Formats: sequence, structure tokens, C-alpha cells
Amino acid sequence: MADILTGKTAVVTGGEGGIGAAICRRFAAEGAQVISADLGQNSDAPEGVEFQRYDVTSEENVQFLFQNLMEKWGKLDILVNAAGIEIERTIEETTLYEWNRIFAINVTGTFLTSKYALPLMRNSEGASIINFGSYDGFIADPSLAAYCATKGAVHALTRAMACDHGPEGIRVNAVCPGFVDTPMLQSFFGSSGDIDSLKQAVRDVHPTRTYGQPEDIANLVNWLASDEARYASGQLWVMDGGLTAQVQQMRL
Repeated sequence: MADILTGKTAVVTGGEGGIGAAICRRFAAEGAQVISADLGQNSDAPEGVEFQRYDVTSEENVQFLFQNLMEKWGKLDILVNAAGIEIERTIEETTLYEWNRIFAINVTGTFLTSKYALPLMRNSEGASIINFGSYDGFIADPSLAAYCATKGAVHALTRAMACDHGPEGIRVNAVCPGFVDTPMLQSFFGSSGDIDSLKQAVRDVHPTRTYGQPEDIANLVNWLASDEARYASGQLWVMDGGLTAQVQQMRL
């Protein structure tokens, strides 16, 4: 580790999830002070990481966190909007409640958190917001209609935020993972049938013949958060082992 985030402050929503926790660990290892903001704590926080109970859909909860951080830190250098859920349904199978809930977490949560983080980020000498899109915001997997729609929205929101807040010294990017070995991916695999064969088939469809690990995503997020990426803004960074680079029909 190069300690490239020494002196930086960071908030990671969804910080107790597979990817979020990897990001928190990496930020702390690089010298940042980190808030892991999530609904529940899954494990003891490593040194440099503080857990805060956080509901991205509650405007009151969001305001409370950033008011406290204004008093505690006075600035915020890094915001990672990693909180998100997945619903495996076609639109016909998706209820209105499910549709509203996934948008509330994946899209409105990104909006609310960013909105109330901005006053602190203006006090930073080089602020960075990293949203979480997905390769499913570019192409679609079957039976993920609402999830795909939310990620497309996050992609558009990211570009708009980058345009609006770049003049204030705030960079905004989105990381767009493909298949990553997280509890969400394990849920996708399910519990019936030949799971090992399904997992191998998913690996084989990638040019790299594997899916990612949370640490792979954390590596990219860490760079985007750092001053090394000071010219990177308004971009959608796909990290999918080459999955979307190929013509899928050629693999039939």
C-alpha cells in the first residue's frame, strides 16, 4: 500500500456489503478515515473504519449523518455510493412496491447521499464521488428489468453530477462491475440444480475465464478516489473481465 489517501475522509454507503467492505478496508489501509454507512454491521470494523447505521432512503437519516460529519471533520474528500439491491424479475413479475423500493435504494439513495454530502465536499481540496452503476446499465441480463433500469439511471446521474460540480472541484465517476463474487452473486446462482456447473459456465463466458473479487473493484475505486485520478471525471468505468467487449452470439 502506498498511503495515497493519507489525510482523506471518506463515506462508503453499503459499506458492510461484499464490495463496500472491501472498499472500506482498502481506504483505511491507504490512510483514510472511513465511515462505513449501512443498515447493519456484519463484522468488527477494522482500524480506521467506523460503522454508522444508515438508511439511504431516509432524508432525515442522511441529513443527520452529514450534519454530524460537518462538526466532526468539517470536510469530506471521498463519497462512495455503493448501497444497492437486485430484484430478479421481468417487469410483468415486478410489483409496484418492488419497483419503487429498488429505485429508492439504488437511485434515490445515490441522489440523497450526494445532495447532502456536497456542502462538505466543497471544503475538500480534491473531492471525488464514486457511484455504482453496472454493466447491466449498458446491456441487459434476463429477468433483471428493474435493476437494469436503476443502473441506467445512475449512469446518467453520474454524468450530470460531473458536469454540475466539476467547476467546484468535485469529480464524479461511476464504477460498473460485471460478475463479482459477493453475496448478491451467490443469490443469483440460487440453491437448486448444479450450482458448480453454473458457476463454471459464468466463468467461461468471460474472456478472462473468471469473475471478479471485491478487492478488484476496490482497487479501481481506490484509484478514482485518489489524487492520481485528478483528471478523471464524468466516466463510466466498466470492470467485467472483458465480458461486454465480446459479441455473445459468437459463443453459441
